[in-house]
Amino acid sequence: MDARRFIKTIPMKLYLILLAVILFAFFSNDFGLVDVQKTAVILAAGIDKTENGYVLSSQIAVPKGSDRTTGGTSSLEIETEGKTVSDCITMLYTKTGWVPKLVFCNLLLLGEETAKDDVFDGLNYFLRNEYMSDSCYLAVCEGRAGDVLSSQSAIDDASSLAITKLFSDAAKKSGKVMPNTLKDFSVSYFGVSKSGYLPFVRMSDQEGSQDAGGNESSGGSGGQDKPQKIYTANETAIFREGKMAGMLSADETLAFALLKGEVFSGTFNAADGEKPVTLTVLENDGGVSLETEGTPKVKLSLSLTVRLCCRGISAPIDDIATDEVGEKVLHSAEETVKGYVEQLWNACKQADCDLFELRRDLYRTSPKKFSELKDLVPAAAEPVIEAKVQTKS
Repeated sequence: MDARRFIKTIPMKLYLILLAVILFAFFSNDFGLVDVQKTAVILAAGIDKTENGYVLSSQIAVPKGSDRTTGGTSSLEIETEGKTVSDCITMLYTKTGWVPKLVFCNLLLLGEETAKDDVFDGLNYFLRNEYMSDSCYLAVCEGRAGDVLSSQSAIDDASSLAITKLFSDAAKKSGKVMPNTLKDFSVSYFGVSKSGYLPFVRMSDQEGSQDAGGNESSGGSGGQDKPQKIYTANETAIFREGKMAGMLSADETLAFALLKGEVFSGTFNAADGEKPVTLTVLENDGGVSLETEGTPKVKLSLSLTVRLCCRGISAPIDDIATDEVGEKVLHSAEETVKGYVEQLWNACKQADCDLFELRRDLYRTSPKKFSELKDLVPAAAEPVIEAKVQTKS
């Protein structure tokens, strides 16, 4: 009763003011709608450094149509130049009259030469931009970023969409690619380790692509003269102080993923005597730790549970009916992954890249030890590699 009496005492003017505030909030919001006639919806951006500044290659979404036969997303690429990335964005508006919108940008691609200098000279614009998602993918590519973004994908309407498919959760769990985001790469760069990694994208011609008619180009029928491309990202670029300092091979990338404990259903090869076999990872436990007593030592440990996936030669039916792994194969698998880890460590040591952020962990646990050992990790640290590969009983 008291509540009803209180409500009755609220004056009608207060209700009207509240209604006016709600209506104002409702009609002043665009609810995320985009006017495609006035907006450049940027799907991806490629950054290439020049002697005079930067070239920004923007891949802009262009709707094909609204019916079932012409629907989908095509794209066009526009290159702009400026002394800074911000100048390039401004030139995009000047060239097209469209307002650049970065809220949908899901990929930043760095050219190979650009990555050899401090990449945050160009990336700091995207960190400052409040409309740019810091969860967008970040990668390095072979050659110019502009050439990769303007290439014709063999499997998707836009090259950026095909590339980001390489960074899916399934691909990450396979251990064949190590994706990274603008946020995570920035945290590593500004942290005490000053090291990081990015997937390295390569493209190659798709055989028979000249005759393929799957994708339409935004430029019309002339676009079919462009050879279609496929992309791979099974190598990883490693960075020191924002500069690309080395490259991890596909095997070293797999070792990195295994040490992070992120592989499930990934495969690798071992040997049964002189016969090749492929094993599937069912369980993956990995870790890296630093021991500071005496000479610094880095312990790199792996524990894998595997099953037999296939053999490289024909096998009898009773062998095909089982996925048991023999002791010789398990031993071969242990030696194989140990070799991958050793190659990975040597690559990081040569590049002076603290890929596992050991300096960060040391700084958090013991600032005194950090000041003593920060210049010795990983360059002067001794690796201790342990690997255990077993099969399900």
